[in-house]
Amino acid sequence: MDTRTRRREIDDVASELFHANGFAATSVRDIAKALDIQAASLYAHVASKDDVLWSIVDGAATDFEHAADRALGDAAEGDAVERLAALVEAHVEVVTADPERSSVFVTEWRHLSGSLRAAVESRRDAYEARFRGTIAEGVGTGAFRATDPAIAATFVLTALNGIATWYRPDGRLTPDRIADHYVDLALSAVAEDHG
Repeated sequence: MDTRTRRREIDDVASELFHANGFAATSVRDIAKALDIQAASLYAHVASKDDVLWSIVDGAATDFEHAADRALGDAAEGDAVERLAALVEAHVEVVTADPERSSVFVTEWRHLSGSLRAAVESRRDAYEARFRGTIAEGVGTGAFRATDPAIAATFVLTALNGIATWYRPDGRLTPDRIADHYVDLALSAVAEDHG
């Protein structure tokens, strides 16, 4: 098994364990046991449990960023409604593609320390700014009701991030149907009341 494949396997197993038990309650020995290797052998591939967490969080952040950038690029000619719908769909796509990794990104990144934690905070702020800016534009054009774009973005992202806690690939709804429902709910939350 090549180094890259082994590292991805370590990240996948650790994602499952961190998702199920939390970062603090998962030991290097737990990760090694799940991989059926000795803990000492794990250190041939990773520097520490923190290194594993960083790899998972960094990878998930990159997935979310790329998906959002593609969505905004695809909807560049559209209005704020179309762009917010595209952002919601992209977020659902990333969460449902790897719910464990997404859950670790959402809940466990705070266990990172120093510059790594600051880097994630900065990336999360920049990601949220995509939603905030789209909502602010919609408010400015009258497409969305007058609301605080930061609060609205937090509301939408909190709902989207919650998908990782309940989504199952063999569940009742496909990722596309979940995205449809969340787009409807997100747009309803910010829609201008014309009635």
